[in-house]
Amino acid sequence: MEKIRNFSIIAHIDHGKSTLADRLIQYTGIVDQRNFKDQILDDMEIERERGITIKSQAISLPYQAADGTFYTLNLIDTPGHVDFAYEVSRSLASCEGVLLLIDAAQGVQAQTLANLYLAMEHNLEIIPVINKIDLPSADVERVVRQIDSELGLKPESHLKCSAKEGVGIKEILEAIVERIPPPDGSAESPLAALIFDAQYDPFRGTVIHCRIFDGVIRAGDAIRFMSNNAAYKVEEVGHFLLSRSKRDKLTAGEVGYVIAGVKTISDVHIGDTITHDQRACAKPLPGFKDVKPVVFASIYPISADDYEDLSVSLEKYKLNDASFVYEKDASAALGQGFRCGFLGLLHMDIAQERLEREYNQSIILSVPSVRYRFTLKNGDILHVDNPAHYPDGSSIAKSEEPYIRAAMMLPERYLGAVMKLCMAKRGVNSTFKYVGPGRTELVYEMPLAEVIYDFYDRFKSVTQGYGSFDYDVIDYRESNLVLMDILVNGEKVDALSQIVHRDRARARALQACERLKEEIPRQMFKIAIQGAIGGEIIARSTISPFRKDVTAKCYGGDITRKRKLLEKQKKGKKRMKMIGSVSIPQSAFLAVLKSDND
Repeated sequence: MEKIRNFSIIAHIDHGKSTLADRLIQYTGIVDQRNFKDQILDDMEIERERGITIKSQAISLPYQAADGTFYTLNLIDTPGHVDFAYEVSRSLASCEGVLLLIDAAQGVQAQTLANLYLAMEHNLEIIPVINKIDLPSADVERVVRQIDSELGLKPESHLKCSAKEGVGIKEILEAIVERIPPPDGSAESPLAALIFDAQYDPFRGTVIHCRIFDGVIRAGDAIRFMSNNAAYKVEEVGHFLLSRSKRDKLTAGEVGYVIAGVKTISDVHIGDTITHDQRACAKPLPGFKDVKPVVFASIYPISADDYEDLSVSLEKYKLNDASFVYEKDASAALGQGFRCGFLGLLHMDIAQERLEREYNQSIILSVPSVRYRFTLKNGDILHVDNPAHYPDGSSIAKSEEPYIRAAMMLPERYLGAVMKLCMAKRGVNSTFKYVGPGRTELVYEMPLAEVIYDFYDRFKSVTQGYGSFDYDVIDYRESNLVLMDILVNGEKVDALSQIVHRDRARARALQACERLKEEIPRQMFKIAIQGAIGGEIIARSTISPFRKDVTAKCYGGDITRKRKLLEKQKKGKKRMKMIGSVSIPQSAFLAVLKSDND
């Protein structure tokens, strides 16, 4: 165990975590130049396309230190976006130390601070690393001052590197060996292993990623999951190199995988403890913090026949994304589906794409919502995250919505534009302070419902990509909330209903009507698209019908003949409108989700 180091790389989004991981992997020689590719740990197509890390990945690096001693360095790579903070917390629970990466040009950002606090909660050894020192805009002295003033770490403890150019990699590896403590634990104690991730293999069953804290696990051992007492026999154990590498055993302090023929996916819970069936440990290891979804949306299969396939796919996806939660749901317009909870809008977007790409599911996503709280006149308190469960308006005594505290770091020149954006999103109680020359930290309290739609995109636009944003949910506050329905040809489409603030209802309804008008194909009769609150219509747009020129065959003659033909056409269209049904394409549901740029 003295020769093992378990560490993670944490940073704000786009500060170079994946690139540094690439250089560490190359330096330790577990991949040759021919098989190497950038973002080598990001094995998902969607990660490579977007240039972001979505899943934490583990890999064991063999390293010979300067004194000639051989070490095993277990690296768990982490995402940087605020929506994947849960992935980061799971990785940190399996480590003894972290590399805190800071961009030499951008300096300390909002998510840098958030990840630092996460590492401090786990009492980890923190090594600050200043990356991208090769950039012309790099200002290392300023970042060293920020490490002291904003992070409260010793400025002399920092390391400098350029992950892109491969500068300073040996110094980082030596610091990992010298400054990160070896893992605690005993190989003689009863087995205690923490599950920090899992994935489904169609041939082998569930592949469990775990960190062994105590004991030894070998192929043939009888193991038990402590949360549900499910017992299995181990088929294979091993380490993570670029692919799974089989070993005879995993001992205390090591990170690796366990295959035990687990076909029942629901038996495996991320954060659970594995122990031996006959010689169990005294108590489960402290798990991870409970996940609290903040954005809710319903997922429906395009074809009702695909409901069972979607159910199985969601169960497999949940195994690989522990922060995703779902339950059964139904809609009059779209049939059977699932109500899902996400940690943010990017998380929702990624989950939708992964279900479509990796599990070949064709799905429709409803309008995203947050969890509101209603106090009824009889004293009951209702939590509503689905507009279909909105209570009767006459029975509501008080309605409340969740508020967040948003911390933004940005260059001083963008302060006015960002404050204007926050105020447009009903932001209150603003405070700001200057954290360094030309840099400002701005704090606003805002309704979460206003942030989940398009705030992040517009914030990035007005700060030209230089601003960073982090938030946490603080409390519920009283608000004037109403249920806005969308009617197509007089029929309510429940999948498009939204709970909105009364002041925003008309603007939101107008936007939805205009988007639907563009997406719904024309029919032989006139289609009215309306936004309504209760029985009151607050917005409308009309799709004009196709019109056959029934008077074309009339040449000359009396006007009454033409009028008779037009009246006959009018009656036919009226009858068609009464019996005609409008099918709404999937693109129309997606169009309503798009942000408006008011």
